[in-house]
Amino acid sequence: MPYFPFENKNIFYNISGEGQPLLLLHGNTASSVMFESLIDKYSQDFQVIVIDFPGHGQSDRLERFEVDFWNYNAKACKQLLDFLALDKVSVIGASGGALVGINLALEYPERIQYLVADSFEGEILLNSYLNSLPNNREQGKNNDYAKSFWFNNHGDDWERIVDLDTEMLLNFSRLNKSFFNKPISALTVPTLITGSKQDEFCDHLDVIYSDLKKKNDMLEIHLFDKGNHPAMLSNANEFYQIVKREIISKE
Repeated sequence: MPYFPFENKNIFYNISGEGQPLLLLHGNTASSVMFESLIDKYSQDFQVIVIDFPGHGQSDRLERFEVDFWNYNAKACKQLLDFLALDKVSVIGASGGALVGINLALEYPERIQYLVADSFEGEILLNSYLNSLPNNREQGKNNDYAKSFWFNNHGDDWERIVDLDTEMLLNFSRLNKSFFNKPISALTVPTLITGSKQDEFCDHLDVIYSDLKKKNDMLEIHLFDKGNHPAMLSNANEFYQIVKREIISKE
């Protein structure tokens, strides 16, 4: 299996298809496994690159997750681009992966051709999500669907990874800071932000995304009327046609 080094850890990645490079970034408590159903479709038009963030999936485990989780993983992604000698890629990040993608584009805009940030909660943790987080995670451990999802993404130690993520989010919330190390107004990479109006984890995405666009008029928005979290999966066919058109048009 292919790995690259990052901070003395072996980090898993994989490449499928040929063409313009497209990096897919998974969400919190997930891994590149979440994209398995999409790889065949996407790799018909792109060289699809997936990564398991440090401590996730098939990557080496960590003792704890950095409280600056999304910027830390953006640095890991930049290391992957260097390792593969890729000057420029397009990026699709889903959920927490969208936050990583935005940080990647803010920190290294010269490396990103086009960014799609899907199904994320804006610049800060939503109180509605944070207040229910510990209980939802504990309930998930007893839910067959959630357990199966986490096991498929990580293997036998999935519960440890979920707990590390919960701990990180609670610690991050105490900092009362943005997910991003730079203001969204500084984002210069062409960016499409997407989501579903019915997203069960991100309330009022229409309002959140509109507020982001007020801070950066370069942002484009597409909200699906239906579908759950993330829209990239629940609206897979329509989502792909939209992002394929946008990414190819930026070549």
